[in-house]
Amino acid sequence: MFTRLMIKVTSIAIIMTSQTNTNFFRSLVSISNPCKFFADAFQFPASITRRSFYSSTSSHRLQGLNLKKNGRIYQQINYNLFPNFMIEAKCSSGIDTVHAKGFSTKFSNIGKVHNGQREVDIINSMLYRIRQCNNVPDSVKNTLLPFIVDGKLLGKVTKKTANKLVESSNKLPCSVFKISNQEISYDGDVIPLHLTLSEEAGDTCSLRTDSVMTVMSQLREEGVIDGWRDELLPLSEGFYDDPTLLVERAAAPFLGMMQYGVHINGIVREERDKNEDDSMTASSHFETKMWMARRSATKSKYPGMLDHIVAGGQPAGIGLMENVLKECMEEAGIPEDLTIAGIRSVGAISYEQYEPFKVHQSSHVNSREGDFGTIIDGLISRSVLFCYDLELPPDFEPAALDGEVESFFKWSVSEVMDSMKEDYHDPIKPNCYPVIIDYMLRSGDISPDSPGYLDILRELRGGYCG
Repeated sequence: MFTRLMIKVTSIAIIMTSQTNTNFFRSLVSISNPCKFFADAFQFPASITRRSFYSSTSSHRLQGLNLKKNGRIYQQINYNLFPNFMIEAKCSSGIDTVHAKGFSTKFSNIGKVHNGQREVDIINSMLYRIRQCNNVPDSVKNTLLPFIVDGKLLGKVTKKTANKLVESSNKLPCSVFKISNQEISYDGDVIPLHLTLSEEAGDTCSLRTDSVMTVMSQLREEGVIDGWRDELLPLSEGFYDDPTLLVERAAAPFLGMMQYGVHINGIVREERDKNEDDSMTASSHFETKMWMARRSATKSKYPGMLDHIVAGGQPAGIGLMENVLKECMEEAGIPEDLTIAGIRSVGAISYEQYEPFKVHQSSHVNSREGDFGTIIDGLISRSVLFCYDLELPPDFEPAALDGEVESFFKWSVSEVMDSMKEDYHDPIKPNCYPVIIDYMLRSGDISPDSPGYLDILRELRGGYCG
């Protein structure tokens, strides 16, 4: 079980006694007189097999601690900057009592540790959710055609998708797409066949945007592309490159282009009821919860599913933080000053996903090749999601302003973890899970001692990240 204890210490020995089965524990320690403090004042019994020290004001491990095999810590640490810190340890039996300078006090249980079979199940559930997004089969990956313009790799498509784009553009007065069999070298590989733009498509971003838009608009009229957004995304080789052209968001998977977005973990720290144990009355304990949103039933994708409090694609022409501020206000009614006060950029995740193509109900295309020609077999989505943590006041209530969200509610970390199970009845939208799992790893909710931890870490950035 996770346990937490607030005690006042100076340079004294703290000894843990153990009584039950293998567990993790955490205790929060506050130094009554922050000063240069000898960390070797802490003594651990032989049953302690792992020790880590963290600042209680963040999830960062304190630097410079030199942990010895016998459990003693010998390095002098200046705790002026860290008057509060967290001890986390793994022991061969349970921890329920701390002895310090002649007195002892009980730990208070504040939650469950995810060890043993439960932790294995959670790791497997996390990997299942990540692989919902990272799921391009080798049989597909090895047959994809690169979409290359001006020597730049802009996307990846199946052969049938490429044929469909060429076929549709040939119906127009000026051809837009073509498949080239001219060998080119890219990143050390020789590419014998690739999709590209014709000379008639133009040689500027504006001309190419208009040309490609005519093809995509035709596919929209045929019902091949649905969920049109009237939102242009930049198509470039990398995030910081100038766009080669702009593409309607709904059409992006038809080019297998890189898409970028911002996803925000809405975090609330709610005060728990004070523990009845007298030793705990000096401290207040907080539980971390996450705001969730339920998508509108009218959304073209994932209608009615659970979602982040705020998430959105990164459109052309605005910066990431500008987009964060805009989306926070539009999707959840979060004022700009509140967002600025609580937002923190925490990294990015990436994935590549293959989705078998599903013909929209209003499509003129049937399940066989006919008057409308080649039927697309599947689409490739390639995404980088920039991750943000937004800590919100406990009394703040989000409000849907743009009609894309039906309701908001809070889930505990345990409830979010439960939703990752493969058979969970009401899961979160697939591409939200990698962002949430990344948060849980950063927050220490999953131990790096757990088998599968590094698999999760690696697969969270399984797609191209550039």
